[in-house]
Amino acid sequence: MGLRANPTYRQRRFGAEVRKLREAAGLTVAQGAARMGMQASHISNVESGRTGLSAERVRALAGATSGESSTLVDALVELGQDSGKGWWSKYRHDLRPSLMDLAELEERATRIVSYEPAFVPGLLQTPEYATTMYRGGYTSASREEQDLEVEFRVRRQQVLGGERPPTFHAVIYEAALHATLGDRQVMRGQLLRLIEASRLPNVTIQVLPFDGPVPFGTSFTLLEPTVPELSTVVVAHIERSLYLGDDDALARYDDWFARLRDVALPPVDAAAQPEARAVKDSLGLMQRLLYPLL
Repeated sequence: MGLRANPTYRQRRFGAEVRKLREAAGLTVAQGAARMGMQASHISNVESGRTGLSAERVRALAGATSGESSTLVDALVELGQDSGKGWWSKYRHDLRPSLMDLAELEERATRIVSYEPAFVPGLLQTPEYATTMYRGGYTSASREEQDLEVEFRVRRQQVLGGERPPTFHAVIYEAALHATLGDRQVMRGQLLRLIEASRLPNVTIQVLPFDGPVPFGTSFTLLEPTVPELSTVVVAHIERSLYLGDDDALARYDDWFARLRDVALPPVDAAAQPEARAVKDSLGLMQRLLYPLL
């Protein structure tokens, strides 16, 4: 089997985790290769994501470390053996690789947290909102490409209602809910969609109000699989989103989200009666924004 020219994020992450195992064991590339019965050049290609590694060799390397969690090793073996195929595969030749990476991470997540300072999170967007976003964006994509990206974004949302959906917690800055995007009905439908989504038992939505602390300036999403050590933070960027998996970044963004969650308004509770709300909350703010859009 030849070397991969363009490894996916999952493949690169597997390689990075293999490198962490080797370094935790205090082994050089040559020593790690000897431990697994392979050439040093092979392990270099594994660690760069350009080729895979058998389960037996992963476990052999893990055996050289002290105190390594068997749960983490099992998850790493699974990560390395995963085919990477899913519903997103049919879009692989038509859309950006980063979108495939994101869909794959969402599909395997048990917990997703998202902060958005300017837009509604993609997993909560209506087709009309997403379409308006793409039509008014700064990309040079054709109408057909834009429609395909909207279709892909809407398909991603099915993860929230699947058989074993992840918990999803979003904090949205109030500014994102004031944009009319050229059509008041688009935003009205989007606000109603947020209230509807909040009825799902695994979805929590909070609004960070204008009169709260200074907002965090960059949107980010933390996706946590069964083993938290293999989590990923996706930091949005106009050119190319960053995919971060190192321990420091995971802890840093998890802490930032906790702070945003603590200063945001109480979550949307679509079942609450208006008279039961004794304090300003996310649902009350959304309902206030809905009235001018009638």
